[in-house]
Amino acid sequence: MLYLIGLGLNEKAISKQALDALSKCKRVYLENYTVDFPYNKVQLEEQINKKIILADREKIEGLSIVDEAKKLNVALLIYGSPLMATTHITLIQESREFGVKVKVIQNASIFDAIAETGLQFYKFGKTASMPAWKPSFKPTSFMEIVKQNQSIDAHTLILTDIGLEFSTALKQLEKSAQEHNIKLKKLIVCQALGTKNQKIHYKELEELRKFSGVKKPYCIIVPCLKLHHIEVQALEAYS
Repeated sequence: MLYLIGLGLNEKAISKQALDALSKCKRVYLENYTVDFPYNKVQLEEQINKKIILADREKIEGLSIVDEAKKLNVALLIYGSPLMATTHITLIQESREFGVKVKVIQNASIFDAIAETGLQFYKFGKTASMPAWKPSFKPTSFMEIVKQNQSIDAHTLILTDIGLEFSTALKQLEKSAQEHNIKLKKLIVCQALGTKNQKIHYKELEELRKFSGVKKPYCIIVPCLKLHHIEVQALEAYS
């Protein structure tokens, strides 16, 4: 059996169902290439009482985990919800093709936690992903998603590359917005949602430029141009 297990947002959020599954597993992997973890491997091992093997992109995409699950009960631990990344869906498809049973154990993710901002969840549009720029590669196409969402009066959740510092992400966002003729006003920045270090900021772009208090993991929300009055009231608490 291959278990794909969502960890939720902090080291204590793993479910009883997941712990029961882990007790049956001979090998436990932790997917560590899609998110900046708000806790470390040792803290998680203490919670699940199991030794964890770190699994990078090559390990996951190589599908050797599926081969192991032909003979053993194997678990892949995934921060947040287990099926947000395309690679994890591929694991299910490959497992089925090779006759390996798969059990998905769900948990909360950033997509649940952003509701704490007070923004109405059904008013979010497509999610954008901001890559870290390199000297020879500075993509700004993610701003087209912001533009599409604004055209239907929808909020945009922007997820950033692992390791991307907030100050750098903000500069990339600003330059990308200028290139696509998008005027950024107040933004929402969410840090470590669901953890003891959770913070939500609602500030003007100029304020955020001078702000050094955001630590990883974080996400950025570009709110729609026409906020509902209840959303306005909720956001003002984070100004």
